Amino acid sequence: MTSPGRTEHLVLPGVLTAEQAAGTVTGILAVQREDGAIPWFRGHHLDPWDHTEAAMALDAAGEHEAAARAYEWLARHQNQDGSWYAAYQDGDAADVTDRGRETNFCAYIAVGVWHHYLATGDDTFLDRMWPAVYAAIEFVLGLQQPGGEIGWKREEDGTPVRDALLTGSSSIHQALRCALAIAEEREEPQPDWELAAGALGHAIRSHPERFLDKSRYSMDWYYPVLAGAITGPAAKTRIEAEWDRFVVPGLGVRCVLPNPWVTGGESCELALALWVMGESDRALEILQSVQHLRCAEDGLYWTGYVFEAGADGSPAAIWPEERTSWTAGSLLLAVAALGGDEATVAVFGGERLPRGLEPDCC
Repeated sequence: MTSPGRTEHLVLPGVLTAEQAAGTVTGILAVQREDGAIPWFRGHHLDPWDHTEAAMALDAAGEHEAAARAYEWLARHQNQDGSWYAAYQDGDAADVTDRGRETNFCAYIAVGVWHHYLATGDDTFLDRMWPAVYAAIEFVLGLQQPGGEIGWKREEDGTPVRDALLTGSSSIHQALRCALAIAEEREEPQPDWELAAGALGHAIRSHPERFLDKSRYSMDWYYPVLAGAITGPAAKTRIEAEWDRFVVPGLGVRCVLPNPWVTGGESCELALALWVMGESDRALEILQSVQHLRCAEDGLYWTGYVFEAGADGSPAAIWPEERTSWTAGSLLLAVAALGGDEATVAVFGGERLPRGLEPDCC
């Protein structure tokens, strides 16, 4: 088991003790395959975004070798066009179950690689991963639209889907800023990326009509704040406007309206968004509220909980009956931010992240 001394900054009252934090880290490590892949859980699929989130949680816990193996898995299995497929059965690169190539999935490697570098100071790792980051960002920007938004995927046959998702584009905005930070660290400026990040940020802040309407989903509510695209008073206004619709006191955050279903991942991400806004007390309350999803057996977290009985008489219950590496990862990252972990604070706080160049017109 991971030593509790390596998870000191992951101790948070009402959320994790040192022993519980170590147990959660051990739970994620148990899901990771020997080749570095981190599927949702053993026997289920891997997607590149959640794989990266789990790797970031391992870095936040000091498990740098395991995290590096996760990024090396991505580098080994990157497609020639810079992408990854959307799903690999149990992390087996030879068993692709969804050959779509989603832009936010592909971009997120830049966030993970920058986080790992900040956690370790490993210049060799950064040099080794730069080609994969560069190719991924170029793939993603191949789907940027004239309004700045990013089309959400390419189909299996290569057909571009030009419709943009607000959550996905917000995640890409954070990834672009991390990619720019990597390029700056390597003294390899990427002016086209700066323009792309500026145009994307402007679209997120000023042009909601350029994105598909997914306002029923809580991610579309908080992710522009979590990713640093909307900040300051505008961020506070956005969060306050939908708080009562999505937050279920004492239980967590709904995934999608009007379903009576709270989920651990969305709850922990909202907590991280609140921390980004400087509202650590409310972030702590959200993290405390989802501890009913913790499984004492392995330290992982159930994906969600249906908190009302169904019309068919089905009772309130844990659903689905799965404990995912990424749910645990999202909790550890939120706790790490509140605990002052330097790499996590830098990546989500955005202090060292370039903002990109705003367009001159709308």
